[in-house]
Amino acid sequence: MRIAYLDCFAGIAGDMFLGALIDAGVPVEVLQNATEALGLGASLRIERVDRSGIACTKVHVLVDGHLAEAHTEPEHRHGTQAHAAPQPQQQQPLKSAGHTHQPKTQHLHKAGHAHSSDRGAAQTHPHEHAHAEGEQHSHAEDNAHSHAHGRSLSAIRRLIEAAPLAEPVKRTAIRAFELLGHSEAKIHNVPVEQIHFHEVGAVDAIVDIVAASAGIHHLNIGAWHSSAINVGGGTVVCAHGTFPVPAPATADLLRGLPTYSAHVQKELVTPTGAALLRALAPAFGPQPAMRVERIGYGAGTRNTKDFPNVLRLSIGEAGEADATGVHSHAADCETVTVLETALDDLSPQVLAYVAEAALAQGALDAMLAPVIMKKGRPGTLLTVLCNPSDSPAMERLILAETTTLGVRIRQERRSCLERSHASVNTAYGEIRIKVGSLHGETLNAAPEFEDCRAAAAKHRVAIKQVQQAAIAAYLQAGNARQDGARTR
Repeated sequence: MRIAYLDCFAGIAGDMFLGALIDAGVPVEVLQNATEALGLGASLRIERVDRSGIACTKVHVLVDGHLAEAHTEPEHRHGTQAHAAPQPQQQQPLKSAGHTHQPKTQHLHKAGHAHSSDRGAAQTHPHEHAHAEGEQHSHAEDNAHSHAHGRSLSAIRRLIEAAPLAEPVKRTAIRAFELLGHSEAKIHNVPVEQIHFHEVGAVDAIVDIVAASAGIHHLNIGAWHSSAINVGGGTVVCAHGTFPVPAPATADLLRGLPTYSAHVQKELVTPTGAALLRALAPAFGPQPAMRVERIGYGAGTRNTKDFPNVLRLSIGEAGEADATGVHSHAADCETVTVLETALDDLSPQVLAYVAEAALAQGALDAMLAPVIMKKGRPGTLLTVLCNPSDSPAMERLILAETTTLGVRIRQERRSCLERSHASVNTAYGEIRIKVGSLHGETLNAAPEFEDCRAAAAKHRVAIKQVQQAAIAAYLQAGNARQDGARTR
């Protein structure tokens, strides 16, 4: 099975992820086509750069032929921005330099955009706007422009859904933006649909997320893994004031994930990068046993001395060697995601529906088990087994369709026999046989239940009679093959 490992020793951002994907072999056309499919006048500019002696790939997002970063600076000192409509008795407009701004959400800029601590003489108030000398530009016009051209989460969702993209790409991209929007809404204590991303900044974030989703699904990875995440250190200045790294929305997105702070006093993880990582739902820990085939380095914007500002992506086949270095059966193992929650206040009819819906959406298995919960209440443990790439969809299904307030999610390895089918002829018709083997040796064989049930109903005999006949025919065919091999 193909697996991928993200080394987040220098954090993660959208542009770093895109660069790592390209450097690891994803064709540039895959990301460019996804970007053009959005119809936003956006494109990608790819270049090879040096980060502390490491050659890597840097991806820039262009909007109408201009760098998206340039559009947001210096006019908007925090790159990609978003704002939330004020709520009565909850939030008041922020006033600065004689004009009014609506409350803005956590900035969504790319890694490497400087803050007040990095700019030196270029420091400005978070809400000041720099204009060219002699330029006549009213604050009212600027404020009106920002608000008139914001994109809500629902507008971004509609934009992605309408684009000519593969459905898995759309699902991953929308999931990442929903995670991002909900974190912003939580920070501001407003409904998520009142979050509006600044026009140019939203294009930048949409391109990062959609193009990364296209690259992720192009790789067709069976399981994603990631190191713990270095968030950096120091402080950032945003619309909320001066905050320690990670900034509020990023901190919320990283909730429950393994993080640490080391090496530099700079912000290393952006909300866009955190949202992508969260949507990917990797297994966290040291690099698993694998035979690495491709390695990609994606560059961030900063070029800090003696600290490579890069994201490393390793791709290869899962497997491990025993003490003699011989490849073991671990290569036949696969990583699966297990989601579970216990419920004591949900109708059995709804529980059955959720289990069926999970299977219909691609779950490998869905189980319902009786449990005794707190206060002696009888309840049901819902467990869903799925491929890691399907985890976000299963998580949303459980949270949306049940009464639970949380879902436990973990990665587990399972050892699988090689599966194949054979057909045998019996007195009751043709029956398919499921065969499980290991290194060419058959360890399990069982008749397909649905075939046996249909044959039993047709011939009006006991189903076990059909099953026994199918197994006997399979064994007889196997013995005949062995006898034929000996006579030759």
